[in-house]
Amino acid sequence: MKIGVISLGCPKNLVDSEIMLGLIKKNEWGITNNPAEADIIIINTCGFIASAKEESVNTILQMAEYKKSGPCKYLLVTGCLGQRYADELFVDLPEVDAIIGTECYDVIGDVIKRVTAGERFILITPPKAYTQETKRVLTTPAHFAYLKIAEGCDNCCSYCAIPQIRGPYRSRPYEEIIEEAKTLVTQGVKELILVAQDTTRYGEEYYGTLRLPELLRDLNEIENLKWIRILYCYPQYFTEELIVTMAECEKICKYIDIPLQHASDSLLSSMNRYDTKANVEQLLARIMNKIPNICLRTTFIVGFPGETREQFKELKEFVAKEKFNCAGVFTYSQEEGTVAGAMENQIPEPIKNERYHELMALQAEISEEIQQSRESSIVEVVIEGFDEDNPDLAIGRSTWEAPDIDGKVFVENAKNLQIGDFIKVKILQGFTYEIVGEPV
Repeated sequence: MKIGVISLGCPKNLVDSEIMLGLIKKNEWGITNNPAEADIIIINTCGFIASAKEESVNTILQMAEYKKSGPCKYLLVTGCLGQRYADELFVDLPEVDAIIGTECYDVIGDVIKRVTAGERFILITPPKAYTQETKRVLTTPAHFAYLKIAEGCDNCCSYCAIPQIRGPYRSRPYEEIIEEAKTLVTQGVKELILVAQDTTRYGEEYYGTLRLPELLRDLNEIENLKWIRILYCYPQYFTEELIVTMAECEKICKYIDIPLQHASDSLLSSMNRYDTKANVEQLLARIMNKIPNICLRTTFIVGFPGETREQFKELKEFVAKEKFNCAGVFTYSQEEGTVAGAMENQIPEPIKNERYHELMALQAEISEEIQQSRESSIVEVVIEGFDEDNPDLAIGRSTWEAPDIDGKVFVENAKNLQIGDFIKVKILQGFTYEIVGEPV
């Protein structure tokens, strides 16, 4: 029996998919990347915002076609969409044989046995302590892996349904994280990317203290590990100890992904964010003071309910002042069951889109200026592939680029390089999202 797993959404969801693949392998079932060959197709869905939900439903419908034309006999839906809309999906999509929630990945083997025995069912269970003892089957390139350090979220931002979907914040046991990190490195992983809904909060509710700095220092001691990258660093728990740790540990990428969402204090309050613009400005100044060559990435929401032109102008002025290396801009998505979804003064889509393009244009100018300032400098780059039309042109990332969300480094004269190589590159030219260089 061959089983295929399709993973949608964020890296945290990808880790869940890799856990399921590990359990499939443990049960000695076959794994295939080709849905046309699969007897069972599992779709690990995203249900965060409207566009993600639409992608998930479309993928389910596409995979359902293989039940008509291919060997596929069973279709399983897991993940956030399944957790959030299990009853509706069960009725509306009779092609689906089982829907399981975000707390049930560890029993995927039993789920498969039940559907192959003829059952059709929903399996949703309450949140439990987050532990991950299953050996994953990695789906990332061999040189990097995501390391999930917590599950759930307690921040309860007014626009976000994640606490309803994933449950409260639960830190993973410290020793378990270290053990998995060491195992991954022995398998050849050179870059570990820490993920959670809020990585900076790690340890607070489990140990009564914030343990991310300690965790980073212990990871920094692992032999043969080259890079440690941290995503989803919320500003509220970004302590001075964490800044010092990032400055002192040579394996930690000088890269911070810090979602800020806006710069208007009144809107931040409406979003139920715990920050003020002044606090954020002070934090960014402390970070830049301790780590001058840091890459700052953030995200912003435009078109949040009630956002005025003046508040949007304040956001633009903030972005122009702080000069982030990278900024993702999202138009507000009205989500049912959230506080913001029921707010009055919803912003019309044309205005949201106009503000999106306006802020993105500003950020593009800033990013290009920063990229051009890197010209003639030497950076370390990991090679991840080659141009299809020019095998002498390699494609990689430096410490300033995270997989999938940031730009690329194009390396010329690369015919002797291999995927997974870490090399020194001189930057020849910087563009808005990419840079071009050559080996030194």
